[in-house]
Amino acid sequence: MNKKTISIILLAIFIITSALTLANVFLNDADTDINQTGTLSIGNKTVHYEKAGKCLDVIDANTIQVYGVGRVQLTQVDVNKEGPSFNQAKDFVIEKCLGKTVYLDIDDEQPKDKYDRTLAIVYTNDTNINRELLNSNLAKISYFEPSEFEKGLN
Repeated sequence: MNKKTISIILLAIFIITSALTLANVFLNDADTDINQTGTLSIGNKTVHYEKAGKCLDVIDANTIQVYGVGRVQLTQVDVNKEGPSFNQAKDFVIEKCLGKTVYLDIDDEQPKDKYDRTLAIVYTNDTNINRELLNSNLAKISYFEPSEFEKGLN
């Protein structure tokens, strides 16, 4: 074999290895069976979650795609899709969630909505995403029943 052929083969091996490594980083679900339930400390509050997974996509300001779970609707939060704060809210969720592990406190009273999205409070290591959207006036409370959560996510 000549040098050009060897170089092409090595380049192909490098590209395939890189692609597999990148796919493993974004799609690795090895920890989700181990960490399906647990607790987090956010500020001075301990919160419980039922599922954890990597946020693969931010659909809109209150809907995300979580590996191993599917689409997740941030419960009790309504972002006006026509208002000026929509892009701010979506950017906030992208910054806090995209590519990171998120922890879901799924609504025990109504775990899915009519679109088959999981209804949950979404946490990162240091933030209650639902609460921060409300506190930042990027969203308003959208309370519905039945729900395990109190109005305003208290």
